Amino acid sequence: MTTEQTNLRLVLTGLLLAILMAAMDNTIVATALGSILADLGGVESYIWITSAYAVAVMAGMPIFGKLSDMYGRKRFFVFGLVIFLIGSALCGIAQSVPQLAVYRAIQGIGGGALLPIAFTIVFDVFPAEQRGKMTGMLGAVFGAASVLGPLLGAFITDTISWHWVFYVNIPIGFAALFFILRFYKETPKHTKQKIDWTGAATLVIAVVSLMFALELGGKEFAWASWQSFLLFGLFGFFIIVFLWAETKAEEPIISFWMFKNRLFASSQVLAFLYGATFVGLTIFIPIFVQAVYGGSATNAGIILMPMLLGSVAGSGFAGIMQAKMPYRRIMVISVVAYAVGMALMSTISPETSRLLLTVYMVTVGFGVGFSFSLLPSASMHKMDYRHRGSANSTNSFFRSLGLALGITIFGSIQTKLLTSELAAKLGGSTGADSFGIENVQTVFQPEQRAQIPENVLEVIVNAMSNSISATFLWSLVPIAIAVAAVFFMGDEQLEVERKRRENA
Repeated sequence: MTTEQTNLRLVLTGLLLAILMAAMDNTIVATALGSILADLGGVESYIWITSAYAVAVMAGMPIFGKLSDMYGRKRFFVFGLVIFLIGSALCGIAQSVPQLAVYRAIQGIGGGALLPIAFTIVFDVFPAEQRGKMTGMLGAVFGAASVLGPLLGAFITDTISWHWVFYVNIPIGFAALFFILRFYKETPKHTKQKIDWTGAATLVIAVVSLMFALELGGKEFAWASWQSFLLFGLFGFFIIVFLWAETKAEEPIISFWMFKNRLFASSQVLAFLYGATFVGLTIFIPIFVQAVYGGSATNAGIILMPMLLGSVAGSGFAGIMQAKMPYRRIMVISVVAYAVGMALMSTISPETSRLLLTVYMVTVGFGVGFSFSLLPSASMHKMDYRHRGSANSTNSFFRSLGLALGITIFGSIQTKLLTSELAAKLGGSTGADSFGIENVQTVFQPEQRAQIPENVLEVIVNAMSNSISATFLWSLVPIAIAVAAVFFMGDEQLEVERKRRENA
């Protein structure tokens, strides 16, 4: 093995560690949220702990992607690592929820640089015939992070303390920092360009307004309240200003000319749709296991492992096949497996065996796993070096946007279906009056679950199962749109890129 090959492997190691750390951060913290609130208080403000990170990541992605095109990948990737580590250290010593939210936003600024630039570096440094395999590895880690996060978060919180869900990032981050600083040699020259400050500012304000509207609407205030109208109004206004500014800017944050390319445009649509539907699986499957099967929180996390293995296999398979088949043909396999898996998930009930649920999860995980490695690669296909960061960060942005909308939309659907069925059936059940619909959460706690009257428990279990399976059925609507989007990808294939590396 040559020195150059060794160095590239070590660079890849640094990228994998950074991806794992940043992608896992929200899910690992979600598991520790109860312990954090028990220690710091501020239950009424808990939502800021997760939303601050998500908002900062989502707003920063397109900006850092563009800056990496203008001034180089390495400096902004290192910047992201350093800021993320500083934010992690500060989060571990937070003394209140508002303080923790501010520190989480600092973490998110770093995460917004790490996630999109990592894929772009792989596209820059590896020869074309290896890019598919390498992006497959990054995609597998990205998908695995969403499932490993809850498990690691529960383990750390139970065995050490919630502070260490943040401190654990420090050794991982320093290792990634060492590999990137020591072995990543960035060779292309960069030409300074004019920064689109108007586009950057209006995009950040628009994204922040939308995220807060989605995070707080229906929880902190009603959807029809003046607060919701104000936030959605701000989003609408600033997104219009952003779109106008981008048409006037010399070097826009998001280059709309890219969307004239059918492969790029369809990849963004698919990233949005896959992000919106996959997030529901990671949320509702653990709920189903706890509420319907009566498992513990730890069991609920472990049961996601088949979906993790399926997504890792799917991401790796897509990475390998990119040099052998057109992107569209690979994504046909993906969307069919994803649709079949989600259709199977929509049939789950209290009678569904764990073995059958495992098969369903492997199928749906395999289908969605393709998107983690293939869509970033497809987004950068035939892009010159100076546009790759912007192209890939746009893809990450649309996936994150889909995730945010998916949580809100499918969460609202499941909640509405659940409360409607409980309201209709608990009122006529013996013992329901003394139980109360507001006490439904006790079904998640084994000790209190045993105290629920059997007939009431049966109603709750069936209502929870029906609401979750019906939500998965609704998820087939965006997946059907994804099927159509796949056929617009064209016949482009990674192989044709081999001779472009020297010209990048």
